[in-house]
Amino acid sequence: MNRLWYTIAAVMVLAGLAHLGLLLVGGGPWDGPVSWRKPFTFGVSFGLSVATLAWVTGLAGLRPRPRAALVGVFTAASAVELTLITMQAWRGVPSHFNFATGFDSLVSATLAAGGMVLVVVTVCATVAVWRPRPGVAPSVLLAVRAGFGTLLASMAFGALMIAQGVTQARTGHQDTAYTVAAAIKPAHAVLMHGVLLLPALALLAGRTLPEERQRLRLVRLALGAYAVVAGVVCGLSLAGVTAAAPATASVLSAGTVSTVAMAALLWLYLTTRRPASAGGAWGPLRDRGEAPRRA
Repeated sequence: MNRLWYTIAAVMVLAGLAHLGLLLVGGGPWDGPVSWRKPFTFGVSFGLSVATLAWVTGLAGLRPRPRAALVGVFTAASAVELTLITMQAWRGVPSHFNFATGFDSLVSATLAAGGMVLVVVTVCATVAVWRPRPGVAPSVLLAVRAGFGTLLASMAFGALMIAQGVTQARTGHQDTAYTVAAAIKPAHAVLMHGVLLLPALALLAGRTLPEERQRLRLVRLALGAYAVVAGVVCGLSLAGVTAAAPATASVLSAGTVSTVAMAALLWLYLTTRRPASAGGAWGPLRDRGEAPRRA
């Protein structure tokens, strides 16, 4: 199943990048409810989230069947969400808070329901990783648990965006619906990929530090720094203060977090490309989430 999940994730990311290409080549607005930006950002974000959930649940040592159910449902819901968002972009109409026609209302309702499915799966995964995991290094386990905590916080901001937007749209304030929802985007974005960033840094610590207590200390330091940065972004977002347009600020927030995480994983992969049977660290880290052992 891993290969299937990672393949679907890669297709989502490529679809998002293709729409970025359309935006750059064909032009069009960056901001607003109708933009190629939406299938771009959602494609990349959903793709990274699916790949991350598949990877991190493996690190945490979840049993195969519960893991397959969680990742499978999350992947299916993400695929439906991205398909509907992309379809509406090609139709030239808003995907969210759009009740102009019966069909658009159905799409908006489906997107809201899909969002709730993602929240439920995230809650279930968070509960699962908080159960005792004796075979997982404490530093990795802390990073995974904290990462799911940030993902839940991101989902909460997403639910707040939907609730505020739907309320405004249903009361006849369509333009206000997009403005209110957009203001919270940076908070939602900065927390979304912490579940990728923190485990990536934990594995990097496992590769560079010889003792588990040092790794645990470094993960705690990284978590504290991330919490401070995310807290500032969330506070400013809730106050309506941004240095750039909310859409731009959200892309920068999510992009910075995920880029640092992927750079750490890439460095780890390139420096441990030895067969696991020969004592390479990447294989054990990838498969069981254990801290690497040094001779």
